[in-house]
Amino acid sequence: MEVEMMEDGDQCDDVGSQEAQPDSEKKLPAMRNSSFRVFTVSLRVLCLLVLAGIITRHILVTLEKNDLENQSQHLIKQLQVTKEKELQSRIDNLTKSYNELQDKIWKLCPEGWKRFGCSCYFKSTERKSWSESRKNCENRESYLVIINNKEEQDFVTELNQHEESWIGLWKQWSETEKKYQWKWLDGSQPTETFWATGEQHPTGFYAAYCDQQGRWRSEQYYYDKNWICEKKICCFL
Repeated sequence: MEVEMMEDGDQCDDVGSQEAQPDSEKKLPAMRNSSFRVFTVSLRVLCLLVLAGIITRHILVTLEKNDLENQSQHLIKQLQVTKEKELQSRIDNLTKSYNELQDKIWKLCPEGWKRFGCSCYFKSTERKSWSESRKNCENRESYLVIINNKEEQDFVTELNQHEESWIGLWKQWSETEKKYQWKWLDGSQPTETFWATGEQHPTGFYAAYCDQQGRWRSEQYYYDKNWICEKKICCFL
């Protein structure tokens, strides 16, 4: 009798355990789904945080790059301004030195003389023969003007002031050529001439002068005319 009751009790326990087992098995998937959702949400949040960090970093790098570019441009402008100021200062100093040197060179010409290039020129107000004019220039430690180029010819023409003035060109006898030749007082022959149109070149003791238009003409030594003297000066320009 007792045996049967025990067996009935065991059967009741088995039935209870069998009835309780389905509830626990139902809770497991629900817990798993809940954990997965938490993981998914956490992962999404983490991804958003990482993305936000990347975007923030990109913005900071861009701002830093722009700031560096602005600083670089500012430094370049400052450097350019500094160089321009230094260059302008050097130009000003050179200009000042040049003007001072020009003043010194101008002062090398005696009073009443005019400077052109590296020479001083004197235009007489008196009238003398070619030989006397030559002597007068020598007394002034100079010589009758020797015209070497068109620029000097133009200057002498302006200095002549529409008068007739002796220059340092005369006819000399050449032993090698056996004839009279035009030569400057320093013995050189003219390389560029400015004779008046149709000017004749007679043989004999003739010298050249500038006419009222500045063109060269020949005349015998003893005629009185104005004259132009020239003297060289030290010149580095």
